[in-house]
Amino acid sequence: MTFLWIPLTIAAAFLQNVRSALQKHLKDQLGTTGATFVRFGYGFPFALLYLGGLAAFTDLPVPDLNIRFIAIVMIGGLAQILATALLVSLFDKRNFAVGTTYSKTETVQAAIFGLIFLGEAVSINAAIGILVSLGGVIAISVARNPVGLRAIATAWTERPALIGLASGAFFGIAAVSYRGASLSLGGDGFIMQASVTLAFALVFQTLVMGGYMAVREPAELRASLGAWRVAIWVGLSGALASIGWFTAMTIQQAALVRALGQIELVFTIAASTLIFRERIVRLELIGIILVVAGIIILLLR
Repeated sequence: MTFLWIPLTIAAAFLQNVRSALQKHLKDQLGTTGATFVRFGYGFPFALLYLGGLAAFTDLPVPDLNIRFIAIVMIGGLAQILATALLVSLFDKRNFAVGTTYSKTETVQAAIFGLIFLGEAVSINAAIGILVSLGGVIAISVARNPVGLRAIATAWTERPALIGLASGAFFGIAAVSYRGASLSLGGDGFIMQASVTLAFALVFQTLVMGGYMAVREPAELRASLGAWRVAIWVGLSGALASIGWFTAMTIQQAALVRALGQIELVFTIAASTLIFRERIVRLELIGIILVVAGIIILLLR
């Protein structure tokens, strides 16, 4: 059971890759806000079905909600929305590569927040694995961009870099919050804890984004509801990915789960190479090697 978080995280990373590809297809039809909303709005029914199935067909007890749980999930849900909004805002910035690269510091920031808020310190080996993987992620992020590694290293005080750091921080807060919320439910049934946390978070995020769009972008909300034929698959793949993420983060520290989840970039490059016949560049190959090496160090801890 201790190592169950590993296949769950890998599966979640793969499914997240699928969801991102579908969202990219929808973005041309709906715009940024609508494509973001379908992740939550079409995902929560599947999360509720999963929770209902566990309650009906297993002997796992459904935990009682408490004020601490509700508060932490709401913090995590808002942090995830803010992180996504900041990341999306980088598309309008001139130096997009710098900002997105700095957002990849999520794993390091999650480790820091896990220590501060949950008292969970990572081992030295795990810290080395996280940093090695981070180096690989940065290499992959800039491999096909005109921005070089030297520019990335010297641009940490510029606006795009600060936005990227803030995005990574909010993603880290969200990950740690979801783990803290699941653990606050108590009990031994980590599967039920994770499913309750996921269902509550997705319903909350749907209400927040749906309310915002109803007031500020009603046309976008109507378009999102009209695009259900594709959006429903975004919701399904996103919900399945979230089930994997939430369950893994209930079992294991959020920083380690997110670090292993960086294998998603390897899946992305593999798809572009094998399916779309794109040539892999040298920096991408170096990045893949570093990501895999970091993951091996992480898992051998």
